[in-house]
Amino acid sequence: MSGAEARDAATAQAAALRADALAGFSASPKTLPCKWLYDAEGSRLFEAITRLPEYYPTRTELRILAESGSDIACAVGPGAAVVEFGPGDGTKAVQLLGALTAPAAYLPVDIAPEWLDAAATRVAVAFPRLKVRPVVADFALPFDLAGRAAGSTTHLGFFPGSTIGNFEREGALAFLRRARASLRAGSRMLLGADLVKDVAVLEAAYDDAAGVTAAFNLNLLARLNREAGTDFDPGSFRHAARWNCRLERMEMHLVSLREQSVRLAGRVFRFAEGESIHTESSHKYRPDRLRELVQAAGWRPARMWTDPEQLFSVWLLEA
Repeated sequence: MSGAEARDAATAQAAALRADALAGFSASPKTLPCKWLYDAEGSRLFEAITRLPEYYPTRTELRILAESGSDIACAVGPGAAVVEFGPGDGTKAVQLLGALTAPAAYLPVDIAPEWLDAAATRVAVAFPRLKVRPVVADFALPFDLAGRAAGSTTHLGFFPGSTIGNFEREGALAFLRRARASLRAGSRMLLGADLVKDVAVLEAAYDDAAGVTAAFNLNLLARLNREAGTDFDPGSFRHAARWNCRLERMEMHLVSLREQSVRLAGRVFRFAEGESIHTESSHKYRPDRLRELVQAAGWRPARMWTDPEQLFSVWLLEA
């Protein structure tokens, strides 16, 4: 990506962030889409979270990919182009690509160019002969892959990390339908999904003893100040992780420690003491519930792999 393209992308991101913040702060309760947690610092902090002892999803999913890699490769077949939605640092892609038979290309898709570069570089170093073609796009919206995977027999969508849990049901359905439309006809999807489990395990994973998750959540306020022109005092908010039993999801909130006001785009937004900004939901699934969800979006759940403790699941979906 050229310098001009990077600047244009940054300008567009800042405008989108302001628009989402204006809409979210005008709502009741106040909210922001969780994608804005992942600027460069947020991404760095999240990678630190994945290495914490309390945070089981990343290491458990990697274990499933390692132990079931040959089964996954047999089910997918040779020559697939892997399209990863939100690639992180590329670690899981390296694990998957190493298991597949003669993958044709790796196409990471993300809105953040710097995040894409890190994943693409990791994969290119691990597989020097593989075609690595990053796609700068919001993977929650339609995007075009035409001509990017020439020579492949099929597309394998890859959506690890239980990011599907960040969507509300209608959003998850919309994402799965758009992914099916973006991928080649007859494609497959490898989907990671976190499972319902003991609440104490979940709460520890989202509010670690070292405070890394708190720093990750509070970093959103620094990003808003820098990119959207707000005047938040991050020291006047605290991180909170809550289990929503009815909706079977973990929620992250930024809770105001006092009554205060914040300016954004010429408007003033007031926060009462104890009022929060809901910054992330992470839905946890029971297998029958996830099966129903993907079927409603037009996918057929072909296989499911899990770990011995049944903490996490990886699903192979067929369009």
